[in-house]
This record gives sequence, C-alpha cells and structure tokens, in this order.
Amino acid sequence: MIGLGAPLDSATCSRAECRSAAVWRIDWRNPGIHSEERVKTWLACEEHVDYLREFLTARDFPLAVRPLDEADVTA
Repeated sequence: MIGLGAPLDSATCSRAECRSAAVWRIDWRNPGIHSEERVKTWLACEEHVDYLREFLTARDFPLAVRPLDEADVTA
C-alpha cells in the first residue's frame, strides 16, 4: 500500500504483483519534485525490502526503512 502521510488501510507489500504481508515500512520522497514535507510510504515483505530499498537508493531518493508497527496500519 502506498500512503501519503495518512494511516495505512492494509499491510500488503508494495512490490508489483506481490500480495504478501508487509513487515517493513519505507518512507521516501523524490527531492526533484517534492518538498521535505511530502513523504511517500511503501510497504515491503521480507522478500522485497532490499529490492525496493535499492530501487530508491539508485535514484538518490532520501529514504528511511523501519519495521512496520501495528500503529502504522488502521484496524
């Protein structure tokens, strides 16, 4: 699920066609078009966290990766 600062309504991996449960949260932004306040969130399962991190890092996007917390997802 991709979020823009709002609570997430599910915890599914953001990798295309992956339907696995997410366990990681990747907060990132594109500094070329977004201000520091505009942060996007991708969720990742164990299998895809490195792929998504590397995808964003290769583009020099600022990012933070942390474990997904229950409080991150609305019930």
